[in-house]
Amino acid sequence: MPSPRRYALYSIAASLGTLALKFGAWRLTGSVGLLSDATEALVNLTAGVLAFSALTIALQPADEAHAYGHGKAEYFSSAAEGLLILVAAGGILYAAIDRFLHPQNLSGLGWGILVALVAAGVNWFTAVAMLRAARRFDSITLEADAKHLLTDVWTSAGMVAGLGVLLVAPPSWQILDPIIACIMAVNIAVTGIGLLRRSISGLMDAALPEEEMEMIVGVIREEAGEQAPFHGLRTRKAGSRRFVDFHLLLPGDTTVKQSHDLTERIERSICKEWPRCHVTIHVEPVEDHRSWDGWEIGGVCSSATACQDSRFTGEKAE
Repeated sequence: MPSPRRYALYSIAASLGTLALKFGAWRLTGSVGLLSDATEALVNLTAGVLAFSALTIALQPADEAHAYGHGKAEYFSSAAEGLLILVAAGGILYAAIDRFLHPQNLSGLGWGILVALVAAGVNWFTAVAMLRAARRFDSITLEADAKHLLTDVWTSAGMVAGLGVLLVAPPSWQILDPIIACIMAVNIAVTGIGLLRRSISGLMDAALPEEEMEMIVGVIREEAGEQAPFHGLRTRKAGSRRFVDFHLLLPGDTTVKQSHDLTERIERSICKEWPRCHVTIHVEPVEDHRSWDGWEIGGVCSSATACQDSRFTGEKAE
């Protein structure tokens, strides 16, 4: 099975190629818009190197010092990429403001636009391949890098459209060049902020999305029965690994083997959907009031009473 690191290498190779093409286009034209596009290609290259490094760490197996694995390394990579994107947006904005203050005639726009289109095509095909790999490997690092490349494609398309207008527009329209650069800077900054938010969410152990939580609850009810109470359902994700744990309340006369068989079925059903999921189930006797401590553990409960304090609901919640 191919490693996700291979696709990070594709990103690095594409970034090297587009970097040369875009700086060449800028040298041909002197366009600050093309310079901003070339600057983002430099960020793409740095992000690709970070992605490859993060995936190398994240794919290492769990060890004594990191019993839950190294998956969170992916979030550090995507956070760093978000910061780099913001830095690039600031640099583009600075160059655009300087061009507003010091206007400059452009030349060789036809060749510059052609080279920029070739670079955008390289990024497009690379990004599509990486997005497919991101879904296949469930990797936020590949997804972040691919979306960054796609952002580069769309901003390049907008820039090329604007410069195309300048090919036929009068000289007084040269002001359109820094305006395009400003729009690109804002668009790039939005992408960077989005990556930072997702990365921080992952580092803060945010729960799995609502649709995934509903699937887990459905599996519990299907295997344990609609009326079987549970509480303390907590989930998180580290890279491509998901972690699920909860307390399942069963009749006190259930044998150890019966409990084990039931929890094994639940674990298998959840892991069938996500092979890299780690499930931990704590079985408690439903008759014991101490089992009804969902209010203290937190997480999702099967019902409101399962999360109530047993000191106020009696020996057994209803």
